[in-house]
Amino acid sequence: MTRPAPTPSKRKGGSTRAAAKTARQTPTAATKKGSLNGSGAPAEQRGGLLHETVTACVRQYLAEIDGEPTTDFYQLVLSQVEPPLLREVMAYTRHNQTRAAELLGLNRGTLRKKLRQYDISSDSP
Repeated sequence: MTRPAPTPSKRKGGSTRAAAKTARQTPTAATKKGSLNGSGAPAEQRGGLLHETVTACVRQYLAEIDGEPTTDFYQLVLSQVEPPLLREVMAYTRHNQTRAAELLGLNRGTLRKKLRQYDISSDSP
């Protein structure tokens, strides 16, 4: 007869609170040294630079068009941002599509579609 796995409240050697604390303190793959989140600076600070750069570029573009009618601005931004993002993530993951998709928070099929869309080789360098 098999026994069900113990629930957190019946865990040997500690409480649920202690287990949760341990889980929060245990480094995950995303926070280990060498990962995008493991550079030492809080994620908010690293994301802030990207946010500031995008904000400055969008403001500059809007100032340059100076009220001229334009359409598909969103698509224009995506077409400028996605290809280098995909190239860099693919290089970072050594062209491992599964790891790249996980890092980007995409389904692997969606990643493959985007790689084809921008004619980015999914082969190793």
